[in-house]
Amino acid sequence: MLELDKKNFDEVVYDSEGYVFVDFWSESCEPCKALMPGVHELAEKYGDKIKFASLDITKARRAAIKCGVLGLPTMLMFKDGEKVDTIDADTATIENIEAMIKKYY
Repeated sequence: MLELDKKNFDEVVYDSEGYVFVDFWSESCEPCKALMPGVHELAEKYGDKIKFASLDITKARRAAIKCGVLGLPTMLMFKDGEKVDTIDADTATIENIEAMIKKYY
């Protein structure tokens, strides 16, 4: 899992070819921290074809806002720098996250 910040966000997310999965989270988000071990397992399972990254929004709030992240947890899938799918707080389960990943794997 690549750790994103305001310095590398655009390069990793917008300037990459192929699929990039981004997990937006923060230390104060308990649901985010509960999902994190499962998300890391998915990164190991599907990381050969999809780039996995995470962003602590406290380190790059503007990047999160630019992506339309309004609440946590939020996971976004990008393809060639364009957002193609979203998992938000209402749908954030490991099962739903894996189903989204499998659509693009």
